[in-house]
Formats: sequence, structure tokens, C-alpha cells
Amino acid sequence: METHPLDLTASNVLEKDANNVNFNSTEMPGTELKETPKSANGEVLRPDSLHLENLDLKLWTSQGDGDVKLRIRESGHAAKSPITVHQLLTRAVDKFGDYVALAAKEGEQWNTLTYKEYYQQCRAAAKSFLKLGLQRFHGVGILGFNSPEWFIADIGSILAGGFAVGIYTTNSADACQYVAENCHANIIVVENHKQLTKILQIQDRLPHLKAIIQYKETLKEKKPNLYTWAEFMEVGKDVLDKELDAVINSQKPNQCCTLIYTSGTTGNPKGVMLSHDNITWTAYGTGKMVQLRDAPDMQETVISYLPLSHIAAQMIDLWLPIQHGASTYFAQPDALKGSLANTLKEVRPTAFMGVPRVWEKMQEKMKSVGAKSSTVRRKVAAWAKDVGLQTNLSRMNGSSSLTLNYRLAKKLVFKKVRKALGLDRCTKCYTGAAPITRDTLEFFLSLDIPVYELYGMSESTGPHTISVPSAFRLTSCGKEIPGCDTKILNPDNEGVGEVCFWGRHVFMGYLNMEEKTIESLDEEGWLHSGDLGKHDEDGFLFITGRIKELIITAGGENIPPVPIEDSVKEMLPVISNAMLIGDRRKFLSMLLTLKSNINPDTGDPEDDLATEAIEFCRNLGSSATKVSDIVGGKDKAVYAAIHEGITQLNEKATSNAQKIQKWLLLEKDFSMPGGELGPTMKLKRPVVMKIYKDQIENFYKDVVTPVTPENPLPVK
Repeated sequence: METHPLDLTASNVLEKDANNVNFNSTEMPGTELKETPKSANGEVLRPDSLHLENLDLKLWTSQGDGDVKLRIRESGHAAKSPITVHQLLTRAVDKFGDYVALAAKEGEQWNTLTYKEYYQQCRAAAKSFLKLGLQRFHGVGILGFNSPEWFIADIGSILAGGFAVGIYTTNSADACQYVAENCHANIIVVENHKQLTKILQIQDRLPHLKAIIQYKETLKEKKPNLYTWAEFMEVGKDVLDKELDAVINSQKPNQCCTLIYTSGTTGNPKGVMLSHDNITWTAYGTGKMVQLRDAPDMQETVISYLPLSHIAAQMIDLWLPIQHGASTYFAQPDALKGSLANTLKEVRPTAFMGVPRVWEKMQEKMKSVGAKSSTVRRKVAAWAKDVGLQTNLSRMNGSSSLTLNYRLAKKLVFKKVRKALGLDRCTKCYTGAAPITRDTLEFFLSLDIPVYELYGMSESTGPHTISVPSAFRLTSCGKEIPGCDTKILNPDNEGVGEVCFWGRHVFMGYLNMEEKTIESLDEEGWLHSGDLGKHDEDGFLFITGRIKELIITAGGENIPPVPIEDSVKEMLPVISNAMLIGDRRKFLSMLLTLKSNINPDTGDPEDDLATEAIEFCRNLGSSATKVSDIVGGKDKAVYAAIHEGITQLNEKATSNAQKIQKWLLLEKDFSMPGGELGPTMKLKRPVVMKIYKDQIENFYKDVVTPVTPENPLPVK
């Protein structure tokens, strides 16, 4: 086995008494040992010895084996005693042991694990990781679609003293190599042969790598140190419980256990270090705010389908369910290509998180189905939606009265829509990870399906602000989780400034990147989000853009692009993606894509127009059915409609600098395979700028700004 300064494998932990501290009894090195105080209900209280401000610790570190000062307060949610991931899990086993924790479908059969079985499998995985040589504070990379094995590998790696490290399935081999080397990965867990191939290509460049485990499909060939999941789970059967427990008991809430790698749009990804306390406290605070119920009361059910290498999916699918004894059902790998709709109807979750594109796709499908309904049905639906929107807007503003019309609309339309979507049991519909349009929010609100926004980042362990039924505003991302604070830095005359966070959810630092850590965390410990936002008079947070995305024109005007892009998409339902350009330019221009069908196998956009786009064309008298029928000026009716829509928006612009002067329809929609969209469908602006560099430069060859009637808006 290789030697390393952070070597704390099972055998070594037993030799290192200084680290052999049982945090289940709240003892810490360097503190006076006291009898563990408990509250009336038996909960372990935070002893005086855990006032971490008395220890010589900083709020941040960039060292993988570093400790940080926890941001514990004297009262409220932030005063809750810190616990480790293992403590969170054992509490779940004690409270929810016989409840279903995980469910995965094979063929037509759902296979389940109870919390007791889940915990035992996590321990078995941890023992196997130790047997394979996982060292303390080294990574276990996990590369694959959501599954019970993903969760067990994640928790098992933490119990064994390593870092759980999700790797995006869309990563190239080189991108996987960077993450694996950065976290000194001893072990990599892959889903299938496709992902295995990436690791085999780079294994010679990974000096810390000791084993690879494949958890789906049969191995195509046997190789040294390559294991099936079944083989892996047997490897550690001879590791004694006391060896594993020694490693578990050496862990402290203020130490790192998980790494979330940022998407790395403008450089190498940064490894966001999350502590045990980051995860366990955020799960506690978030669950309290959204009023998740514990299993003995009513078991919550969620569907896992978003990329688990992203913190939002981990918090919602993995950690919150453990906190509350919820059951997590795994969708099929082609969920985002269409099968999610079937899983929703089968599982009927009580809580559901969808990135904006998921809600937009639902909206497009429902509009398409509605357009084919009879005249009477369309009229009833239109009446019900009007009632639904007005009722829910009144609720938003504090009214609790429900009219007879609303009750009738609910019976005739709303209940049927919810059932058709699989949301008939769902009381918590959420969106986040990227901006969502007002049009989509109002569409679902009109159907009596409020979609609540939440906001945060990897560096805040996921959520920072959350909208809830009793406190939400359209296009606002809500209010802070209790125990957290928001500061608007250097606000302008409209109250817009950089959004900064404080709380126990704020990360430890970036692994081995001290300068980047100091850039994100100021001297007082505030996390600088890079987002621009403001509070309204009721304390609701509204995000207006990103500082890095902010367009500063050649004339010095600051223009957030998202509101303009959203307005274009709302005005022109044929448009799928819109990207505003104009940084250091004399005027604004825009790249546009048309809504088209997605290849269910590859995720690539196809030439065939989406149903909603075809309907848009028919209303104009156009017979176009393909993107290629329109692009390049072939369809004058569609071009004229886009021209007219942008002209109308320009008339509402607050200044000439905010008018779109030129635009271009691209031949293909943006996509994840194309590189223009990230794993959460967020627009990757630098990538788009690079791919379409020539087209963008072409906008600005003509230096005359066409804003007068004599020089009208042109199309490139």
C-alpha cells in the first residue's frame, strides 16, 4: 500500500490515539472531557467544550484534512448541536429502521431497502473501501446515474474516512482525470462500461488510484483491481467492526466529508469542501423550513433523477430523506429524455424538484395536448386557469378565502391535471439551479400547482433561500433558511448589489485552492455569491443576474441579460434559447434557437420542430415543420414575427442601450451534448461565445447602430 502523510486507513487509525475521538460522545481533542449533557427529550446538547470559537480555528481552510470553526449561535436553529453523517444515519435507523429508504426498479419490479438494510450496506461498503486501501481524506469518485449503489458508495466512503466525490457523467476522460487527481482518489466507482472506458484511459495518470468498481452491467473483461459491485461488497467482510468504528469515531462535524466540483466553465473545476456539519445542519434547517414530515407521521417520497454530482440533487435525494425518514425512488437513466413522466405517475411523489427546463417541457407538452382538445374542453380549461391564477395570486398576498368557482375548477380540472402528471400527492413542487420564467410559474400557478423557487449554490451546501406556501412571491427565490443571513453588498439606487451568505451551510473552502477560497469568503466569513439581487419591502430575495454575466456596454451601461432573454422567450413561444451579447460592444445583439424535438437516445436536438413551435408557425400561416425550413431566412413569416416581437420589446426598453439591435437564428438548439448547457440545463455563456465566435463577430462588422426608423432592426 502507498504511504501518504494523511494515511488513516483502518490499521493506522487504531495507532493514532490523538484522532481516535468518539464524536458520538461529543468529545474533542484538546478539550476537557465532560459527561454528555442531554435535554429533557434525550437529545445530546452542545457542551461548553464545543464552543468552537474558543479553539484556534478559522472559518475556512483549503486543506483536505483541515478543521474549521463552526458558525454556531447561542439560540435558534443555528444553535443545534453539530453531528456527523454517521450520527445522522444512526438516528434515522433508530427512528425509521423498518421504513423503506430506497427503491429501484428492475424490469417491472421495485426492489427496496429499509433504513436498517441501507445502514448495513453502507457499513459493508465502508469496510470494503478500507480493505481496498482507502486512506483518510482521500477521494472516492462516483461516476454514474442515480442508484442505490451511488448512495451506498457515497455514504460508505464517508464512514470509511474518505471524501465522497460525485463526477458528472458527461465529463470527458480528461475532465475525470482532473477531478480524480485533485481529490487524490484511491477508488473510483463507475456505472457501466461506457464510464469505465474513461477511467481505463486515464488510470496510468492517477498515481493514487487503487481500485475501480462497476455497479451496473456485467464486466466485459476482468482486469486487476477491477470489481463488480457484488465482489466489492464482499471484499471487506473480514474487516472487524471495531476497525471501522475507530475510523467513524475519529470523524468530527467540522471536518470535510464531501467534495462537490463546480462545472469549471471558465477554468478547472473547484473542489467545494463540505463538512459533516454543512450537510447535517443544512438537511435539518431545510427540512424544518419546507415542513417535511417524519416517517412515523407521514412518509415523504421523492424521485431521484437530477445529477448527483450536483449539491441540489444530493441534498434533496440523499440527505433530506435521511433526516426525515423519506423514501427515495430512482428514476430510469433516460429520465430527462422522457421516461420521468412515467416514473412520476407511478411513484406519485410528495415532494418534487425540477430544474426550469423540466417544468418548461411539462408546460410545452400540456399546451400541445390542450390544443388538440375539443372547443368545450379548451373553454373550460381556460376558465379554470383564470380562476386558478387569481385564487393563487390572492393566496400569495395573504388571502385564505376559496370561492365556489375555485372549488368547482379544482374538481373539474385541477385534480385531473395533477393526477395526469403524477403530482396528485405532491404538496411541495420546487425549482432551482437556473432561472425560470414568470410565464412558466404563472402557467402552473393557474393550474393550482404553485412551483416554489429556491436559491443557493454548491458553496452553501445547496439552499440558502426557499419559497414556501405561506411565504412566496412570483420570481422571488424566497427567504433565508432560519439561522442564515443575507447581505446585499454595495447596493445601487434600486437596492441591487452582490448577494452574500452567512450560516452553518457555508462551505469550508476550495480544496488546495487558498487564493480562490479567499476570493469567495471575505475576512468576516461572508460567502460572496457573484449573483446580483435585491430584497423587496417584505424581505423576499430577487436575483437579477450574475456579476460575471452582467453586460457592460462600450458606453458603460450595466445590463443584466436574463430579464431581456426571458422577455424574448415569453413574447415568442417558438424560441427555445436566447442569449444576449454586448459586453464591451456598441450595442446589444442576440443568438436565438428554435424549439425542436430531442433525440431520446443521445439528447441531441433534432431538425424536427417541437409541437409548440409548429403551432406557432401555423398561426402565422407557415407550413414549416423543421428547423431547416426556417433558418437562413427561408420562412419570411416566422422571421417577420420574430422581428415584430423584438421590436415590441425594444419599444418597452428603458434606454437605447437596452435594445436588441441585431439577432440571428441558429441552425441547432443548445444542449448538454453540444456543450452549451450544463448538467442542470443552465446556459454556459463562455462556451456559446466560443462556439459561435464568428457569428457574433459578424454582428459587429457594421459599426453603425441601427436604431432609427430610417435604419431599422436588421437580421443577420
